[in-house]
Amino acid sequence: MRSHRRCSKNGCSQPAVATLTYVYAESTAVIGPLAVSHEPHTYDLCEGHAERLTAPKGWDLVRAEGDWAAPPPSSDDLAALADAVREAARPASAEPAKDGAPQVGRRGHLRALPNPR
Repeated sequence: MRSHRRCSKNGCSQPAVATLTYVYAESTAVIGPLAVSHEPHTYDLCEGHAERLTAPKGWDLVRAEGDWAAPPPSSDDLAALADAVREAARPASAEPAKDGAPQVGRRGHLRALPNPR
């Protein structure tokens, strides 16, 4: 099974297999195996972008040798997915409106007004 994380490059929907990190203090860009979890200030890259990426002018590029392979999903990934599915399936609370106005149900970016009868 492939990683659920995607390449950070705009317009690329390929699965991520490597992580890019910039070490600003040393003017170095490091491309290594895909990090276990997404970290701030790092960028996930697909195989093509990981192989073709170049460092900014005056910087060094350190690229890990070897095959870019996505890690298998961990039990944490599966547990997080199961929790997300349970949360999405949970019904909205049915609390009455305090001011007599119709209650608006909210689910994600959609809103539903009750059907007046």
